[in-house]
Amino acid sequence: MDLELKAKSVLVTGSTRGIGLAVARRFLDEGARVVLTSRNAAELSRTAGELVSRYGSAAILWSKCDFRLSDDIVALKDFIISSWGGLDILVANVGSGVSVQEPIPPKRHMDEVLEENLHSAIDSAREFLPLVAASKGSIVFVSSIAGVEAFGAPVDYSMAKTALLAFSKNLARKVADQGIRVNCVAPGNVYFEGGSWDMKLKNDPEGIRNIIESTVPLGRFGAPEEIADAILFLSSPRASFITGACLIIDGGQTTRLF
Repeated sequence: MDLELKAKSVLVTGSTRGIGLAVARRFLDEGARVVLTSRNAAELSRTAGELVSRYGSAAILWSKCDFRLSDDIVALKDFIISSWGGLDILVANVGSGVSVQEPIPPKRHMDEVLEENLHSAIDSAREFLPLVAASKGSIVFVSSIAGVEAFGAPVDYSMAKTALLAFSKNLARKVADQGIRVNCVAPGNVYFEGGSWDMKLKNDPEGIRNIIESTVPLGRFGAPEEIADAILFLSSPRASFITGACLIIDGGQTTRLF
């Protein structure tokens, strides 16, 4: 299926590893142009070099950006405008599940988790919405099944992802008359080398495998590419009548809660 993404300009926040990197690669495979971002300059430079060698320099921009900082987001917007003139698609992927298991985490820690997982996405949408509106494009937020159901994930992380889902749905209604579509994906347990599940597996391989087999009907982790494929579809003109949706991608894990 042709997703009609050729020559589209796409910003993927947090795009040097895991889901973000898989999304960037998938868009490039479809002939889109992609802006790579990370707050780790060395990792960004290495990833950009690898992708440029495969897809060519005309298809890729890259810029160091900490999406917790408003000035960084504004500078990135100016860079994209000066380089490509606009933007068609925003994929707000920045986030981290690293937290604590306390029922009510300390305020300072909770504020940091909210900044990472919620405010970074809201601030990105705020800055890039006018560009997406000009192209009648789309926005996809990356939430989590922790934001859909309560099953023991850290409270502050779950709360941030629930709020992100609510923001996505409300924004979808508010900007529909501008021709903008806004959707959300809620991944389950996604494995990639260097990710949180990789570290957990190394520390307790038998225990983690038991958890996955007992809670996920498909009996395995998801792959970043499986999440990326869903994001590409929701971003594309092929999903032209889908907005305000949240696509759960978890191997059936949330069905075990009922």
